[in-house]
Amino acid sequence: MNNIRITVGMGSCGIASGADAIYKSIEFELKNKNISNVVLAKTGCIGICRYEPIVEVYLDGKRVTYINVKKESVSKIVEASLKGEVDSSLSIKTLDNNIMNDDFYKKQTRLVLENCGTINPENIDEYISNHGYEALKKALNMKKEDIINEVKLSGLRGRGGAGFKTGTKWEMAYKSISDIKYVCCNADEGDPGAFMDRAVLEGDPHSVIEAMIIAAYAVGASVGYIYVRAEYPLAVTRLKIAIKECLEKNLLGKNIMGTGFSFDLNIRLGAGAFVCGEETALISSIEGERGEPRLRPPFPTTSGLFRKPTLLNNVETYANIPKIILNGSNWFTRLGTELSKGTKVFALGGKINNTGLVEVPIGTSLKEIIYEIGGGIPNGKLFKAAQTGGPSGGCIPESLIDIKMDYENLTKIGSMMGSGGLIVMDEDTCMVDIAKFFLEFTVDESCGKCTPCRIGTKRVYELLDKITKGEATLEDLTDLEELSRYIKQTSFCGLGQAATNPVLSTLTYFKDEYLEHINNKKCPAKVCKNLITYKIDESKCRGCSLCERNCPVKAITGELKKTYVIDQSMCIKCGACFNSCRFGAIDRQ
Repeated sequence: MNNIRITVGMGSCGIASGADAIYKSIEFELKNKNISNVVLAKTGCIGICRYEPIVEVYLDGKRVTYINVKKESVSKIVEASLKGEVDSSLSIKTLDNNIMNDDFYKKQTRLVLENCGTINPENIDEYISNHGYEALKKALNMKKEDIINEVKLSGLRGRGGAGFKTGTKWEMAYKSISDIKYVCCNADEGDPGAFMDRAVLEGDPHSVIEAMIIAAYAVGASVGYIYVRAEYPLAVTRLKIAIKECLEKNLLGKNIMGTGFSFDLNIRLGAGAFVCGEETALISSIEGERGEPRLRPPFPTTSGLFRKPTLLNNVETYANIPKIILNGSNWFTRLGTELSKGTKVFALGGKINNTGLVEVPIGTSLKEIIYEIGGGIPNGKLFKAAQTGGPSGGCIPESLIDIKMDYENLTKIGSMMGSGGLIVMDEDTCMVDIAKFFLEFTVDESCGKCTPCRIGTKRVYELLDKITKGEATLEDLTDLEELSRYIKQTSFCGLGQAATNPVLSTLTYFKDEYLEHINNKKCPAKVCKNLITYKIDESKCRGCSLCERNCPVKAITGELKKTYVIDQSMCIKCGACFNSCRFGAIDRQ
């Protein structure tokens, strides 16, 4: 046998599932048996969370994937690998046991995520062996104008929110005259349910660093900052390792590759403020100031960090750059739509069978993502809606499931691409409760600088709370819509302006649910606790006493083998009786 390579998915999701123990067990197994022809390596997240921990074995060019690996399976995997065989009882069930042939991946196009789950993010040589830093070498021999023009021709748009044209932003920074310029990376991923940036930084940090060096050279910057949230310790660790490796190989620091170009890259940790995802608030935070947005213009490309011209892109945007420079803009534009080129990474979560990271050409339909990649809704439930863009986005109803996922289409229906969070909801979801969930988050995260966001979102949350408790009137519903539109029109920054999108989109597509809460004091999805009533069906009750024993407030009375009764004045509507009944005798209304 030739050398065998074994990799263990060691992103945050893998580690949380026990991958660290699996890695150590394989390491011990190899050492204990004195096996020298096996290379053991860590990788980042491969994308599909339900299969973690994942171990992959590369045998003579074949890739064998073992999923949901347990410590007791390690010796079997190692033994089979040494024989050049596959333990089919443990490997993924595809024709050739290669995870990339799983249905989850067949419709994906992995550009940004190409290296994630494949290379060791803590070894620069593995990145280099996969065309790493070739784009930088090429760029350093190009005219700055030509680099910027290539990015413009690619049609790459910012992947962090509104989709501003990346090449145009680079050109603006290039044309700004200053003795010093900065290049920054927004890795302050704050949307609930979003983890795209974290996965890239954990699995392929050099792609972002290489892009930032290229960007710095193109616009004439000498210093860069990666602003990453402190809640991403693994991403921070791997960034530090990657920067150290670059310094050792003369890819950062003075006189990079002997070209005379110098660039220093630093890491700054965010403290978890959602508003610092807004570019001017992020800049304020790097400066050591309170993270609050600034008035624009002037834009950061003219007056940004320390009032100097600053280029700021997010992680996914940068991760596309090396491939565009290396392969050319024509290669990149073959994917996507007329106005939105390339691919988009989505963090697929919620009521979906295949949770994880999905990278598809922009313009792929929501239906394809949910059913052909995501594997559909668990337990045969019906799809109800999908939330894109996190707290700043909107809900897409089932009637629009065929929508093509691009910037223009999503904006048209009251949603947005955002950074790429995609939360799927089934028939058991209350859309009023969903709007309330996102508004609660926004209220907590408002920086407080402007009155519409600071006070307005709190008032919107209170109205939603009133509706979910069955205490609202139709006048409250009118106030809710008017206030939501007022906040959208008058808030200071983009985050405040988008704060009420979840409310406005659910009012547009699910107004009947609001009316049901207000007029009939009922929650159709049976989620809002104050609007639920639990009753015992006498014809089904077996008198087993399970409901009585599980009721925390003793609201249920009765005798064994006779019908039990719930005292509605005492019931706290916790659902313990409903969950414990084995005979379906508890009616939830």
